[in-house]
Amino acid sequence: MTDTNRALASLFQSMADQLEARRENPHRIRAYRRAAESILQLHDDIAAVMQRGGLKEVSGIGKDLAAKVEEFLKTGSIQAYEQLKRPLPPDIAAWITLPGLTDVAVQYLYFRLGINTLEDLDTLVRSHLLRTLPGVVVMEEELIAAITILKAKDSG
Repeated sequence: MTDTNRALASLFQSMADQLEARRENPHRIRAYRRAAESILQLHDDIAAVMQRGGLKEVSGIGKDLAAKVEEFLKTGSIQAYEQLKRPLPPDIAAWITLPGLTDVAVQYLYFRLGINTLEDLDTLVRSHLLRTLPGVVVMEEELIAAITILKAKDSG
């Protein structure tokens, strides 16, 4: 196995991990994992496979992932991966200190649901929809009190 194959498989695996942390589409996550496994099992360098037009013959690599492989081989990175690595803004990352919110939950709220202000979070909690998210166990009253305190600190 070549270093290029190892690096690309690692990148696809990392993308799957990031998507999983954000609770993205499980089919997409599996597609990245399957592609990573297939690339690791290749005897040829992925660049040689691409040059002969054989990317789509590799198990788990369709049109979308073939484009990402080509991007990686041309630039050394994948823009979609760079966006996934983008950290939470500091004020959003601080939400993990709120009662009942975990890093995974905060990432889901921010990246998937577009909750990006304390006001949005407060509205979500008061609507009782936060308790419907899988893996989120919060005492709404405690969380609302903590949000109110944080909002007072931010405005004062």
